[in-house]
Amino acid sequence: QSMAKSQSRRCCFCILALVCCVVIICICIILATKQRCAFTQAAVSADSSRCSDIGRNMLLEGGSAVDAAIAALLCTSLVNPQSMGLGGGAIFTIMDKTGKVKIISSRETVPKGVQADLLNKCPKTFTFATGSHWIGVPGELRGYEKAHQLYGKLPWAKLFEPSIKLAREGFPMPAYLAYFLKQDLIKKLIHGTELCELFYKDKTVLSPRDTLKFPQLAETMKTISKEGANAFYTGKIAEDLIQDVQERNGMLSLEDLSTFQVRVNEAWSVQLGDYKMHFPPPPAGGVILSFILKLMHGFRLSPASNQGDQKTLNLHRFLEAVKFANGQKHNLKDPNFDSRKNMEYIKDEKFIERIKALITDGSTHDASFYNITPTVDRFGTTHVSVMAADGTAVSVTSTINHMFGSTVFSPKTGIILNNELADFCGRADSVTPGEQPPSSMAPTILQSQEKTVVIGGSGGSFITTAMALSIMNHLWLGMNFNESIAAKIVFVDSNNNVQFEHGYDSSSIDAMQKIGHIVKNNTYPFFNVVNGISKEGQCISAVSDARKSGRSAGY
Repeated sequence: QSMAKSQSRRCCFCILALVCCVVIICICIILATKQRCAFTQAAVSADSSRCSDIGRNMLLEGGSAVDAAIAALLCTSLVNPQSMGLGGGAIFTIMDKTGKVKIISSRETVPKGVQADLLNKCPKTFTFATGSHWIGVPGELRGYEKAHQLYGKLPWAKLFEPSIKLAREGFPMPAYLAYFLKQDLIKKLIHGTELCELFYKDKTVLSPRDTLKFPQLAETMKTISKEGANAFYTGKIAEDLIQDVQERNGMLSLEDLSTFQVRVNEAWSVQLGDYKMHFPPPPAGGVILSFILKLMHGFRLSPASNQGDQKTLNLHRFLEAVKFANGQKHNLKDPNFDSRKNMEYIKDEKFIERIKALITDGSTHDASFYNITPTVDRFGTTHVSVMAADGTAVSVTSTINHMFGSTVFSPKTGIILNNELADFCGRADSVTPGEQPPSSMAPTILQSQEKTVVIGGSGGSFITTAMALSIMNHLWLGMNFNESIAAKIVFVDSNNNVQFEHGYDSSSIDAMQKIGHIVKNNTYPFFNVVNGISKEGQCISAVSDARKSGRSAGY
């Protein structure tokens, strides 16, 4: 009898243990789903939690995805002024409720008084192109205006309110900005310019304990919020800005501002298996990104294919695809000014197949094989991704080009001017007034029946590589969205040297060297930052890249 009792006890204990295990597993599944599924209605991924929050609040107040994006960008111009601002330009990729995707491009253009010998002044090595002769006509606000006219719900002035308050009252110096300003490279760049007064106190960088304020910019934003974008392009702000630029030997004129035109186009689209990818036409970098992804899709990547020797082979094929993509960059021209190079061919399956056949699994080649014209690598930029509760989405990339643009500051308006004309360096023989420079910017939306991904990157030449890897990791290699963006990247520079992000798997690096890839130590920090949103059913994952200390927001 006692034996039967003990067996019965054992049996009860086993059942209890089994029930506990099932409960724990269920809790783990629920928690994992909750973690993956951060939001269920809407989300914003900007470069900082402050700006993501401002974007989300616009959505909560009944704003559209475009309203949220503009508010988040205005905030970013204060939190990351080294990357973007009203003195720059932007590209919006916007999906409406029906799934139609439009592009609004307000990239800077060449001013009428551009120096005839400008391209002779291009830096021959990696360096910042500073000075007023590199300033392009700023299009940022005309882009906001057009996007708001077509898709806005909230009043224009409402979008400016949080940033006017921040600029006027100040906020703690962002740790990411403070980190940059301490770097010798950046100190040299800013030392002796008028930007010192904004970011340094007694020759010491403001610390996160100090308050950062933009009083002139607060007034400029207030005027624009009341009077609209015309205040910047034809009003008193225009006069003040041009006076400041011309006093600093710049070529920008009132006529350049008043005649600036935004471009509204249908998105270019390509099919990637189940996904349709929408991106901006040339001279933006979406064509280069789509080219890499089309090539890699042909290799039928899957979670199972990312193991052992096959993983090494995937990496080699990716490096080869990026080298071929580098070879296409010299065709990236403004189609309004060079109709011979509209790059429609890059969407052609036969062209992709021809290039794919040139990728050999056991070897790599010298530059001429990929038809490469070396250029100078560049970095800068910011990106915001937004998914609204009604299913509309915005992927927008904005820039003043290099860190702090031209480093020309307009004291009367508080605006930092871009150095966008440096993007022609190594990629053009001449420049024409009104022309947009080539760019790596690639704000993208991908759609399948089950999933929508809104994604973009910053970091100049790093953009297409970092975005391609994040998309491949998530859509084909089975990584969740967080892992796919956090994964270490590999960068192929303009001379086809391969650079691995610090912390990359060393056995993979050795394998690439054995195949013959030229692996170089990083000559500068990796500035790849990808911000994106992935929605499947009612589950939204929103990621702001930790590399820029970002955090997304949503509900």
